[in-house]
Amino acid sequence: MQVMILCGGMGTRLREETEVRPKPMVEIGGHPILWHIMKCYALHGFTDFVICLGYKGERIKEYFLNYEAMNNDFTVELGRPESIHFHAGHREHGWRVTLADTGYATATGARIKQASRYLTGDRFMLTYGDGVSNVDLRRLLAFHEAQRTLATVTGVHPASRFGELLVSGERVRQFSEKPQTHDGVINGGFFVFERGALDYLTDDPACVLEREPLERLAADGQLSVYRHDGFWQCMDTYRDYQLLNQLWSSGEAEWKQW
Repeated sequence: MQVMILCGGMGTRLREETEVRPKPMVEIGGHPILWHIMKCYALHGFTDFVICLGYKGERIKEYFLNYEAMNNDFTVELGRPESIHFHAGHREHGWRVTLADTGYATATGARIKQASRYLTGDRFMLTYGDGVSNVDLRRLLAFHEAQRTLATVTGVHPASRFGELLVSGERVRQFSEKPQTHDGVINGGFFVFERGALDYLTDDPACVLEREPLERLAADGQLSVYRHDGFWQCMDTYRDYQLLNQLWSSGEAEWKQW
């Protein structure tokens, strides 16, 4: 099954990093967050990717074009540019990556519609190029199949950006720096779509997946939610970027299960 990853946004709230590269290429522990996302899918056996490019998409193309050279030792014979031997150095064997230019300012729904020409099956997965999770993708797929809807979205409980105070009178009884919200779930990406869901999208560059298409799917009873209570974190701001790198360097990166 193919996995489509949305990698075209400008990442304006992470401008410290995205002035020179697209957000999916911002690194966590020396690897682009896009690599981390793909490793999560590959862990569950999903290694056929369609990457939707936009803002600074050439940087993502360069990354994959140079992947073997930058992640392997190799031997070249000077004077014979066609002669190069790569020595085993990485574990991303068998990954198939299609890089689709979907426009500089195209919205998410239109990016999916444009890149759908590279989809070969009746079902595909989709996620954003800026969020990692330890969601069990095989269980997500089984849940989707059981629901018999055109689409399934993973609902998550994100950590609050503000410290939570449990008070009694004028005294704080408990302080929690990053409490999880429990009053509802939000769109955490990690979708599963049937090909029929593409009929809800248009080629209009202004077509936003998260607006009319998902709203119509929900109204038609065709959108299920898979509740994930485990780890999920997007990289929306510089603070998120720092948090993810801190988790990685401290060995507490819960999405790293490979």
